[in-house]
Amino acid sequence: QVQLVESGGGLVQAGGSLRLSCAASGFTFSNYAMAWFRQASGKEREFVATISASGGTTYYANSVKGRFTISRDNAKNMVYLQMNSLKPEDTAVYSCAKSNGAYAYTSRRAGDLDSWGQGTQVTVSS
Repeated sequence: QVQLVESGGGLVQAGGSLRLSCAASGFTFSNYAMAWFRQASGKEREFVATISASGGTTYYANSVKGRFTISRDNAKNMVYLQMNSLKPEDTAVYSCAKSNGAYAYTSRRAGDLDSWGQGTQVTVSS
């Protein structure tokens, strides 16, 4: 019974910041890479960021590179997404996901993720 619960979404102005959190349970958290994906209204779900099981390796979508930072605290079973310099184009439902392995590289692909949270809405106004 894997469970992933996101929080921290909300409404912010362009240029602002927001920090998303994902609380994980039901599995050995420190053994698995984690990822953030997002889905804007009318668009396909897209990769945002991944982090390896140890937290030592991260990957980002080009659209968020330099603005977003993914991190994790294995002692607390938590994954975070710090979002800075937000743009209206960042508006979407952001979901936390568990990988099927420990590596961040392959966890960029939705097919390699086996559990998903319900998501949290992020709205960036212009």
